[in-house]
Amino acid sequence: MHTAEGHRRRGVAKRLLAHIVDEARSRSYRRLSLETGSMDAYAPARALYARFGFIGTGPFANYVPDPNSSFMTLDLTVRPQPWRAESGQEPPFDAGDCR
Repeated sequence: MHTAEGHRRRGVAKRLLAHIVDEARSRSYRRLSLETGSMDAYAPARALYARFGFIGTGPFANYVPDPNSSFMTLDLTVRPQPWRAESGQEPPFDAGDCR
């Protein structure tokens, strides 16, 4: 996924990813996996995916290990834990906020 420069920092990628995750859940998918770049330029994308609960994993499907790639997966069978203010962490993004 790539957001055109003129539309960055407006929540476009967040809304698109929320839609993808919601649609996958509605179809009873068990997992979403993705490949993105490992270079610094891709750090914002990896951070966005991590906020949605994606975690680092190894190559999947026909991918092979590549130093320029980061592989991430989201287990859709596990619901996120409710956020608690006393945790001291930023509240997680709620995909429902994008509708």
